[in-house]
Amino acid sequence: AKMQKYLLYNSVEPEELPTLRELSTVEICKVWSGMSRHIYRQLLQKRAVEIGLGRFVVVPTHANVAEGKVLPIERPAFILSKPLKMFYNLESDETKIPDETPVVQPDFEAIAANTHFRHEIVEQCVQETLLCFAGALRDNKEVEFSFR
Repeated sequence: AKMQKYLLYNSVEPEELPTLRELSTVEICKVWSGMSRHIYRQLLQKRAVEIGLGRFVVVPTHANVAEGKVLPIERPAFILSKPLKMFYNLESDETKIPDETPVVQPDFEAIAANTHFRHEIVEQCVQETLLCFAGALRDNKEVEFSFR
């Protein structure tokens, strides 16, 4: 049900998003770097993190190290939710999450405690940023979303 709000029929203007309007760019980056650290810690524990638009996961793959030698490795990935892909008519490779992977929601209270923002602010900032992101998908805009 959380994902539904990212299926936009109209674009989202930043001024419609009260929290992003109030925060500075530096503050928004602080929230997301807290979010990023939180996701990283979950991935280290082999958990997938569901953020409405999709999931951050660790997927098994392999690296070619020498002639004919293959090393099994794991890499982080972001998997867009299927309904979202269909709604926005997006193409992407099918990535399979290992069955035993538990899926968790972000712990906004923990992130807030680490970033010194109130947890409502963290949650709204994340959700509003994701709405902007969904709006960009809808309008077929080029988006750069860098994550450490």
